[in-house]
Amino acid sequence: MPNNDHLTATFTTDHTPDEVFTAVTNVRDWWSGNLIGDTAARHDEFVFTDDCKYAGETAKEKKGIRFARFQLTEVVPGERVVWHAVDSYLTSVDDQHEWSDTDVIFDISATPEGTTLHFTHRGLTAAKSECFEDCSRGWAFFIETSLPQLIATGTGQPIPKYL
Repeated sequence: MPNNDHLTATFTTDHTPDEVFTAVTNVRDWWSGNLIGDTAARHDEFVFTDDCKYAGETAKEKKGIRFARFQLTEVVPGERVVWHAVDSYLTSVDDQHEWSDTDVIFDISATPEGTTLHFTHRGLTAAKSECFEDCSRGWAFFIETSLPQLIATGTGQPIPKYL
């Protein structure tokens, strides 16, 4: 993942833009099975919660993302999805609301090779974001491994659903 202005990742697949879009909006199957809310239509809201035993529980002994609440502000089938981080609470950085008021952008475009997805977490920068390195590693796995695997095989590698 390049260390540029905003956190980014890109991949190309031989699947259609509509197939990529469908996978992107199926967030539970590539990011986390523990999401609360809806993830497919404009104005949908969902909460990513920390990987604890029960939804909404806080793992006090573990540092990480306690929660991030997103609203889908832009949804263009086969082309673009934008999540706006309405609120967040991270325990691994001094600015515990570092993700708040950032945008997670999925730009999908047809290419001669198939479809390219360009991911940007706008608002997280190498120069100003304490979580940039850790967040880059995390997003790289989910965007460059789990999401393409979901598109190609029907099974991604999300954080497992609570028991």
